[in-house]
Amino acid sequence: MKALKTHPLADRNCKVSIDDFAKAWQAGSSLSDFIAGLPDILAGKNMRAVIRALVKAYQDSKTIVWAMGAHVIKVGLNPVIIDLMQHGVINAIALNGAGIIHDTELAMVGRTSENVEAALKNGSFGMAHETGHFICQAIRQASEHQIGLGEAMGKAIHTYKLPYAQHSILAAGIQLGIPVTVHIAIGTDTIHMHPEFDAGCAGQSSHMDFRTFAAIIATLEQGVYMNIGSAVILPEVFLKAISLARNLGHPLCALTTVNMDFIPHYRTLTNVVDRPTAGKNGFNLIGHHEIMLPLIAAGVIDQINP
Repeated sequence: MKALKTHPLADRNCKVSIDDFAKAWQAGSSLSDFIAGLPDILAGKNMRAVIRALVKAYQDSKTIVWAMGAHVIKVGLNPVIIDLMQHGVINAIALNGAGIIHDTELAMVGRTSENVEAALKNGSFGMAHETGHFICQAIRQASEHQIGLGEAMGKAIHTYKLPYAQHSILAAGIQLGIPVTVHIAIGTDTIHMHPEFDAGCAGQSSHMDFRTFAAIIATLEQGVYMNIGSAVILPEVFLKAISLARNLGHPLCALTTVNMDFIPHYRTLTNVVDRPTAGKNGFNLIGHHEIMLPLIAAGVIDQINP
């Protein structure tokens, strides 16, 4: 052991320094103080980086796209999303098929999300008549008028003056002129079980939304793409849109991508965080949407409206 070599601690590179530590909370401090006081380590560092990227994209008038699974709606975040839309922090939204179901039910009756375990036992799961009828009508209208599914849903909620339309992301898209695209996979959503459902019309209108989405992604240079709570469908749609945009001459060399979910998933890490950015400016934030997303939104609003 006498031959063992040691070296001075002062010469060693360390991953953690007291300079990176969190700051203790002081009563009466502001939200900006709280965010600034997060440790400059791992998720604390990344959350601040995401907020900075969103603020910079907003200030520079660059494209900001939020792609969301239905769980974001189900945990009560529509008011936060709509507020960001109203502030101009979100320029486009992409939803999966389940997103329009829960958003529409909220606009209709102010409630959504059934007890699947209980309803599955007797085959009543997904069989709400009003939900299926309303959405299937909108799908046919989308086909007849040659418009995307998201636009058709938003217009239907406005046309029929649903009582809680002010809580609808789809309706806010129409009101604010912000594209809301819907990307379905046949067989994944409850309305696909309803006799009124027209798969041809649904596929046609969702494909129109994909083309709209791809055109928006082509403008994402120096912008920000957020994928929140979609583990498979929207990450796959995003990757195809990236390839299409680059094939048509849009290099998309400088963009920031962010994935937010409860646990890491293969497709989100590869298709959102790593591949589109070549390993640069891609962030993965793990945590509950109902806590993480309002914190990020508040951090952004606090900076653009000091």
